[in-house]
Amino acid sequence: MSEFHKTKRLPPYVFEQVNRLKAAARARGADIIDLGMGNPDLPTPRHIVDKLVETISDPRTHRYSTSRGIPGLRRAQAAYYERRFGVRLDPEKQVVATIGSKEGFANIAQAITAPGDVLLVPNPTYPIHQFGFIISGGVIRQLPARPDEDFLRAMDRAMTYSVPKPIAVVLNYPANPTGYVADLDFYREVVAYARKHDLFILSDVAYAEIYFDTPPPSVLEVPGAIDVTVEFSSLSKTFSMPGWRMGFAVGNERLLSALARVKSYLDYGAFTPIQVAATAALNGPESAIDEIRAVYRQRRDVMVDAFTRAGWPIPAPEATMFAWAPIPERFKAIGSLEFAKLLLEKAEVAVSPGIGFGEDGEGYVRIALVENEQRIRQAARNIRRFLASADETMHNVVALGATRG
Repeated sequence: MSEFHKTKRLPPYVFEQVNRLKAAARARGADIIDLGMGNPDLPTPRHIVDKLVETISDPRTHRYSTSRGIPGLRRAQAAYYERRFGVRLDPEKQVVATIGSKEGFANIAQAITAPGDVLLVPNPTYPIHQFGFIISGGVIRQLPARPDEDFLRAMDRAMTYSVPKPIAVVLNYPANPTGYVADLDFYREVVAYARKHDLFILSDVAYAEIYFDTPPPSVLEVPGAIDVTVEFSSLSKTFSMPGWRMGFAVGNERLLSALARVKSYLDYGAFTPIQVAATAALNGPESAIDEIRAVYRQRRDVMVDAFTRAGWPIPAPEATMFAWAPIPERFKAIGSLEFAKLLLEKAEVAVSPGIGFGEDGEGYVRIALVENEQRIRQAARNIRRFLASADETMHNVVALGATRG
């Protein structure tokens, strides 16, 4: 039986290979230190959970909710943007609640993409940034992920030589998986270019609150950006609420109207008690965010120190809950997927292979700060032993490859 048209456009899910090995190792009793998936392990702040419990006791909240988000939640998100970024939004027209930022991104792709439309997407990047458009029939033209002159030049080349002209450019800063952070000067350049060339900007700031130095800006801080931009955010990392599936799209009214229209056919919004609790999160004390950020900072510092001492120098990320780590030199020839498999098998440490985020992710792995400091130090000890036997390991890998060849 032939594969369906849309699923045929999707490559094998690289992470699934590591996940299968991880599950098999755990079934054998192995104590896997899982630094792979960006799945926060910290508890959701108590006041948010209490609001959920209080609200869920009211049977009236068990009915269908509102696809765009309840009014109080949209007002809370608008207030957050004014407080955090100095950006004023109309909660009635310029804010849409989404079932996580991933759903929002996938549905904006459905809303604006016609078959054959060209989209400009960084490489490497979070998979939905390109596959949302591929599923919708779009064509991806890739840009360098770092927010610098190379990105701007590549965007200009793509606009000059693509047929048809690109309709949108994706921004993702602080970036998953690389941790790159953009500044307002970069955003000003992108906004000016987008306005000149009728290009939409789709910005993902899911990690805007997980930073370790200067607070990252929003592209909407640039005057005129709202004329061409929708920005996606999430409570998953900011308030350690990944399973709650609560996010937002804010910005250009025309784009949000298209998103809301698609969503109205697909969902009734998140469960109302979750939306009420999310409102409490946004209106609640800033200290809740500060505490979560402090935990990730401490884990980052412990990981960078411990892994470097173990013989694997890890660059310290400026933001996000990830480190983007070059594969140790001795293992570069086998690539990120095989290295991740070896690390799981020999060191009982799971990481995400860089190739899963795009071809330019090859040579790297993403390490998530989702285990406590003790477990991170244990991972470093396991890795030290693994690296000490690296020559023997690589000899066996090469010999096995020759046998199979």
